[in-house]
Amino acid sequence: MQAKLSAVALSIAAAFALSACGPKEEAPPPAAAPAAPAAKPEVVVKLGHVAPMTGPQAHLGKDNESGAVLAVEELNAQGLEIGGAKVKFQLVSEDDQADPKQGTIVAQKLVDEKVNGVVGHLNSGTTIPASKLYSDAGLPQVSPSATNPKYTQQGFKTAFRVMANDVQQGKVLGEFAVKQGVKTVAIIDDRTAYGQGLADEFRKAAEAAGLKVVANEYTTDKATDFKAILTKIKSTKAELVFYGGMDAQGGPMVKQMKELGIKAKFLGGDGVCTPEFMKLGGPAADGQFCSLPGVPLEQLAKGPEFKTKFNTRFGYDIQLYAPNAYDAVMVIADAMKRADSVEPAKYLPEVGKTNIEGVTGKIEFDEFGDLKGGAISVYRYEGGALKYVETLGGAPAPAAAPAPAEAAAPAAPAEAKK
Repeated sequence: MQAKLSAVALSIAAAFALSACGPKEEAPPPAAAPAAPAAKPEVVVKLGHVAPMTGPQAHLGKDNESGAVLAVEELNAQGLEIGGAKVKFQLVSEDDQADPKQGTIVAQKLVDEKVNGVVGHLNSGTTIPASKLYSDAGLPQVSPSATNPKYTQQGFKTAFRVMANDVQQGKVLGEFAVKQGVKTVAIIDDRTAYGQGLADEFRKAAEAAGLKVVANEYTTDKATDFKAILTKIKSTKAELVFYGGMDAQGGPMVKQMKELGIKAKFLGGDGVCTPEFMKLGGPAADGQFCSLPGVPLEQLAKGPEFKTKFNTRFGYDIQLYAPNAYDAVMVIADAMKRADSVEPAKYLPEVGKTNIEGVTGKIEFDEFGDLKGGAISVYRYEGGALKYVETLGGAPAPAAAPAPAEAAAPAAPAEAKK
């Protein structure tokens, strides 16, 4: 019995041995993983931004910069592809100190850095000399706030602006002064390209409408004491004082007018249509008038939403040109998308063909790069706030959709200007 079991065991062992020595089937190789799609290249698009970031106009420069920052952040969130590459926009901000000489220095710096486009400058006095450098470099420039007509009258194909110019604004202000029933006016300007340009256009319109200019006085954009020239004006018994300049001088000016007992009303352009003017002028600002190119944001389709986004992002109210700076960035990005290129030479021709609905309204350019149909709105200072009076000129703007009560944005004190 034991022998039989041993034989069986040997047979089984032999069978296993033969099986182990037999041919072995190889497992099929694992299926190759599908190749990952090649990542699209990413291109950084540098947009220059120039404004006074230091000095008495720094609050306006920061306002412009914030508007541009908001636009860049929104564009990057969209994940745009242009020319077959993912695009990342980057803002390169420079401080021109509202000084023409410094303006050309930073303009050359941006040209050397090979930015793809420029938003700026804020002031006409810096925008005009800088525009020659951008033109020579073939670099598209969209100013949010430079209103002197000379900017776009130089014949540069690279120069555009997204607000009405001083010819439009001066004419409206001259006509508005007549509507106030005044017969005599004194004019003061700060001798900058903006201030003098606006004052000159106002004078033309005022005289054409029958007003008598009884005084022409001058100051600077650095002055703080105006009592000497105001004393001269007081002796003329002018019924209206028009000022071409910025809020840093306009605010103290109305305060000193009150101190000297001058009864004349004060009228200024967009440079004084700011919360800072009210802060500097104090109670003397009440009852005075100013103007802003464009239609009030509250009346525009995208205006209330923009105010809410701006306040939420930065924690303060719009000062003046932030909506225009935002639109200037969007004009450049829109032209790039339509050209399918971020190269200045390729997308520049598309800038002139712009036809978009911006935060500030319809944006189209004429053959000079000026905004078509620029409207001008007049405001009165009352109780520490700007109160809308009327809009003159320009095409009707699409109305803003009424916001739900719980989402309504608080009214901003004012948008100002350069």
